[in-house]
Amino acid sequence: MAAINEVTDLTHDGDVAVVTVDSPPVNALSSNVRAGIDTAVKQANESDATAIVLICAGRTFIAGADITEFGGAAKGPSLRDVQDTLENSNVPVVAAIHGTALGGGLELALCAHYRIAVPSARCGLPEVNLGLLPGAGGTQRLPRIVGVEKSLQMIAFGDHVPAADCHEMGLVDEMAVEGQLLEDATAFARRIVAEDRPLAKVSNLNDKLVADPQVFADFRAANAKKFRGFEAPEAIIQCVEAAVNGSFDEGMRVERELFTGLMEGTQSKAQRHLFFAERQAWKIPDVPKDTEVIPVESVGIIGAGTMGGGIAMNYANAGIPVTIIETSQEAMDRGLAVVRANYERSAKRGRFTMEEAERRIARIAPSLDMNDLADVDMVVEAVFERMDVKQDIFRRLDEICRPGAILATNTSALDIDQIAAVTSRPEWVIGMHFFSPANVMKLVEVVRAEKTSIPVINTTMQISKRIGKVAALVRVCPGFVGNRILASRRQVSDALMNAGAMPWEIDKAIFDFGFAMGPFQMSDLAGLDLGWVKEESAGRTIRERLNELDRRGQKAGAGFYDYDENRTPTPSPITEEIVREFAAKSGAEARDWTSEEIVERVNLTMANEGAKILEEGMAIRSSDIDVIWVHGYNWPRYWGGPMFWADTQGLGNVVARLEELTAAEGDHWAPAGLLKQLAEDGKSFSDF
Repeated sequence: MAAINEVTDLTHDGDVAVVTVDSPPVNALSSNVRAGIDTAVKQANESDATAIVLICAGRTFIAGADITEFGGAAKGPSLRDVQDTLENSNVPVVAAIHGTALGGGLELALCAHYRIAVPSARCGLPEVNLGLLPGAGGTQRLPRIVGVEKSLQMIAFGDHVPAADCHEMGLVDEMAVEGQLLEDATAFARRIVAEDRPLAKVSNLNDKLVADPQVFADFRAANAKKFRGFEAPEAIIQCVEAAVNGSFDEGMRVERELFTGLMEGTQSKAQRHLFFAERQAWKIPDVPKDTEVIPVESVGIIGAGTMGGGIAMNYANAGIPVTIIETSQEAMDRGLAVVRANYERSAKRGRFTMEEAERRIARIAPSLDMNDLADVDMVVEAVFERMDVKQDIFRRLDEICRPGAILATNTSALDIDQIAAVTSRPEWVIGMHFFSPANVMKLVEVVRAEKTSIPVINTTMQISKRIGKVAALVRVCPGFVGNRILASRRQVSDALMNAGAMPWEIDKAIFDFGFAMGPFQMSDLAGLDLGWVKEESAGRTIRERLNELDRRGQKAGAGFYDYDENRTPTPSPITEEIVREFAAKSGAEARDWTSEEIVERVNLTMANEGAKILEEGMAIRSSDIDVIWVHGYNWPRYWGGPMFWADTQGLGNVVARLEELTAAEGDHWAPAGLLKQLAEDGKSFSDF
């Protein structure tokens, strides 16, 4: 065995040279890995080897680029240099794939002359998830080997494709037996030599590049909604078009040009920020890595409504038995019918079989008796937002549940310390704020109360990961982090409307920024009468006036908007008249509001509220706030989150604008102390 460097070895199995990469955890294409492969393949070419096998140690083949090197000074051979070394080898190179061959890893494998994979392997080009496109020939080589339509799907969506499918489409030449990849790869290499197969270069293949231009038009049209606002998918389509319409070298030029534009743009920086933020959110400064994880193998859910049923599905999906509690058989039947309908819908869409749906449903056991929670490891309460009701439930849980059971509340805003205080074990009480629909939305705000123990915090974070959620740890304050910032955004949105901006103008500005819908369309969807008390209503706000006119939102056919029988919204002249009336009463100057002004004000208040949250210690880091807003509130990924957005504006500029608004409109706009300090120090939220 010859150690090429600390991450690469070159050995010989008779006439086959074996290049082994061992760079945990995922053999990313760092400068060391690139240099090791390049040197090893060159040395193998100078030896008596008749073929070369490129294989990786550990749990995976090369799983992509080393993202930590993005934007830094280039060191050692580039990926393209290594690709040239493989492609121009004098003897056949076989890439032996297990785990995942992703991004640059697959682009490297496409420069081997042949590929072999075990059945559990997956291949993909997921750069689109970082706001990028494959920058080392992936958009040019993949269409040449799997065809235009399959390559568009794989690259524009970043799909991880199972090895069997890769074999069927020609991306993988041979399947190996699970557990004997090296043996099968060397045997395959010897067979290639014995059969005198050519040194097949994917870059020379053109047979599968034939495509009707309509293919690209249809792909754009079919995915317009999914791709809205994102730059990378369109750039990817243009690269594949270039592969079809020109030479390989011309296509590579287009790919490099578009890759560079994306790499230097804000969207990719935002999505790379989120890549790290989502991983950083699991790291809690006062929770050591060796903290105990309390076993959770059974769960109780209190409430079978929309939220409770969705939460139950999360646990059942992870294989954890659930006991779900309701107060009446009618409510239970209604809730479980929704759960079944959700599972059947997923099965019809091909996400899993109906047999699997039945297995998941069977994990949810209904009960009308809370005493059936006596032996569960964790309880999640998911009833409506009333402190007295929740406190009563926790008093009963305190009596019923065994010592050592975690007691979680799904409250979205209530003081968890007050809930914990009615129990004899406040250290076992924690918040798990799921987002609706809970079986779909990825976010859980894990809320640590004053006395919550460190093992309970750690276990709740780990169970969140186990059920497939993205979790962020926050502390107790009104609205926690997400809803507190949402309330600030709504306050500014209402102020804009009271100053004469029409609700549909505000909604359109926020939609065009990248949200699925604006605050007023969202209010109509939820129902304007949510929290409205008719007997106390006196026309003091626009919302009260609309409710008094029985304009209670979509369900009533009218709210801020008018709705047709398909619930399609159109601007309402009645709402417009009321808005103008309120604007006149407030003395607001009649003016047209631009989309830029609306978005600026909405985002400024969100970033400022986020700064106050950080200042008060309610969130650990600014990137956690971004994770919460991307995964819980549909903030567009390509803007990175409200705190990242503020950083892109420059915090000095943010403070200056907030001070202008404070002078003109009042203290709501006063910049947070932390924000001012960071700006004075020339720092950003990411430095905090």
